[in-house]
Amino acid sequence: MVEKKEQSLKQIIEFRKKKLKELRDMGINPYPYKFDVSHVSQNILKNFKLLKGESVSVAGRIVSLRKMGKASFFHVQDQDGKIQIYIKKDNVGEEQYALFKLLDMGDIVGISGKVFKTKTEEISIATDEVTLLSKSIQPLPGSKEKDGEKYSAFANKEHRYRHRYLDLVVNPEVREVFIKRSKIISSIRNFLDSHGYVEVETPVLQPLYGGAFAQPFKTRHYALDQDLYLRIADELYLKRLIIGGFTRVYELSKVFRNEGMDRNHNPEFTMLEFYTAYVDYFYLMDFVESLIKHCAEVLGIKTLSAGDEEIDIFQPFQKASYFELLEKAAGLDISTFDETQLKELCKEHNIALEENAHKGRMYDVLMREFVEPELIAPTFVMDYPKVISPLAKIKRNGDGSIVERFELFMGGNEIANAFTELNDPVDQRIRMEEQSELRKSGDLEAQTLDEDFLKAMETGMPPTGGVGIGIDRLVMLLTGQRSIKDVIFFPALRSQPDD
Repeated sequence: MVEKKEQSLKQIIEFRKKKLKELRDMGINPYPYKFDVSHVSQNILKNFKLLKGESVSVAGRIVSLRKMGKASFFHVQDQDGKIQIYIKKDNVGEEQYALFKLLDMGDIVGISGKVFKTKTEEISIATDEVTLLSKSIQPLPGSKEKDGEKYSAFANKEHRYRHRYLDLVVNPEVREVFIKRSKIISSIRNFLDSHGYVEVETPVLQPLYGGAFAQPFKTRHYALDQDLYLRIADELYLKRLIIGGFTRVYELSKVFRNEGMDRNHNPEFTMLEFYTAYVDYFYLMDFVESLIKHCAEVLGIKTLSAGDEEIDIFQPFQKASYFELLEKAAGLDISTFDETQLKELCKEHNIALEENAHKGRMYDVLMREFVEPELIAPTFVMDYPKVISPLAKIKRNGDGSIVERFELFMGGNEIANAFTELNDPVDQRIRMEEQSELRKSGDLEAQTLDEDFLKAMETGMPPTGGVGIGIDRLVMLLTGQRSIKDVIFFPALRSQPDD
């Protein structure tokens, strides 16, 4: 069966190459330089009364084709949608119709003609002239429609991610997801800009990585003769700008983490980080809530789907403390547990731990196992243990074991992470040294000790609040997608498909 398909594909390609030669023999350039477009499909469909009988020119890819004797119909798809084209030999002449007969599904064409309605009331363009703009040699994947329903489409997820250009052609609803992604990012920029934030850029290649728990990608700069790392976060550089006198900065950028992949993780992803001088995490909670609601407003969204549940995004976001949630889920207060007790608890619940897992790692896995999947409604989880928050300030009026940090969860996924930032350089050095000890004991994701950053902090850093938001996860939530691969044009994949 596979051999038969391959043979058939080769035959189709050879047949199209013969058509390509015929076109050239006719003196037609199958790959011209330009075409003047006056209208897009949706503009014509929405303004038929104004455009009826008017001459227009459109361009796009042929996505359906019904060749008949002396008159034929086909659909041309552009970025905004598709429109039916009618071509009649008596109208366009022998030469033009001969060109049309050499067209295939997937070819890109320019059409000049007049707007009209068919007997079946479909808004169409009656062709005066057809121009071949790009001959398609590779055929499009099989996709058919019946009674308005599409079937036998290009549906295999692996193939769709690997050949996104085909996915966008055959499954135009995918394009809508990425258009919404663009609107979300634009709305975030507009919101931050309107609140006095300055967009900045920090190094992608860093001599020392930091700002998150993750393993980096490592590379070599030959001219400098030194190793460099792809950033895992923007945090430490953005804080340097706060130290330098900026009071509100943000960066929307790619970050890179050398980690496993699942429906919520891709090694290259988009992160928003913003830092605000003279505020704390209480201010940030209100600000983040307003920012996300603003994005929803821009998209015209009132509710979100999370599995079988609907989320009213315009209700006030909930707030709950880290250990209160763990206590409720586990049925006991684990805030005072030592490592031995935490290991026993994990063992009781058959929770696998990595070798030499320390206290912070055990808190993480317990939280992921017991609490996070249940956080469907927007919830700020507050007041994290200090051991897993080396860059956050100690909670005021606390016992020193808790920090002022929150994570926002929606639909069971973490969307944002924020701190009242630690600005005491002495305390910061102690915490970074503790992280270094964890690295020595085998935790490769523990944070590094950055002497230059500590020196910057010793210059004096104002009270500051900082936030990181995973853009890909936010887009997943706001567009109803269940995998991060569905909101990244070109997600990371193995070099060869598994099938």
